[in-house]
Amino acid sequence: MLEIALSSDAPWPEQDWDALALRAATAAIERTPNGELLTSSATVEISIRLASDDEVHTLNKQYRQKDKPTNVLSFPMVQPDLLNTMSQNSDDGEVLLGDIILAHGVCVAEAAERGISVEDHAMHLMVHGTLHLLGYDHIDDNEAEGMEQIERDALAALGLHDPYLITED
Repeated sequence: MLEIALSSDAPWPEQDWDALALRAATAAIERTPNGELLTSSATVEISIRLASDDEVHTLNKQYRQKDKPTNVLSFPMVQPDLLNTMSQNSDDGEVLLGDIILAHGVCVAEAAERGISVEDHAMHLMVHGTLHLLGYDHIDDNEAEGMEQIERDALAALGLHDPYLITED
C-alpha cells in the first residue's frame, strides 16, 4: 500500500495536495517494473514537501552544490536494486521510499511559462520525483529517454499534457 506524507508551507495555496500527490506517485509507480509496491502488504511511504524557493535553494546547495533553487529535489532512501525485495524484508511492514521537495516559486514560474496550472505542473514534478526515488535518472540521453517516456505515460493516464512535446511556433 502506498502512503503519502505531505507537508506544505506558505506560499503554497490551499488545495487537496494529498490527493494530487497520491495520484501522481501511483501513476508513476504503476508504469515501472516496481508496480507491485502498490499492492505490497508493506506500507510504502513517500514524503512530499511543498516548500519555499529559499528552503529548496538551501538543500540544493547543501546536497548538490548548486547555489540556486530548483523545481524538485528527490532523496531516495532505498537502493534501486533492493526495491523488489524491500517489502518482504521490512522489519515493521513499513518502507520509506524517500523524500520529494518542490519549490513554490520555481514551480509557479515554470507553470506560467508552459501555460498550465500550478497543480498540473506540481503533479508532473511529483511523478518525476517519484521516478527518481525508484532509481530513474536523466544524466545520459538513453536514461533520459526512458525516464521521459514513463513520465509521458503517467501524465497521459492523469489526463495531463506531455511536457516534452516540441511544438512548432
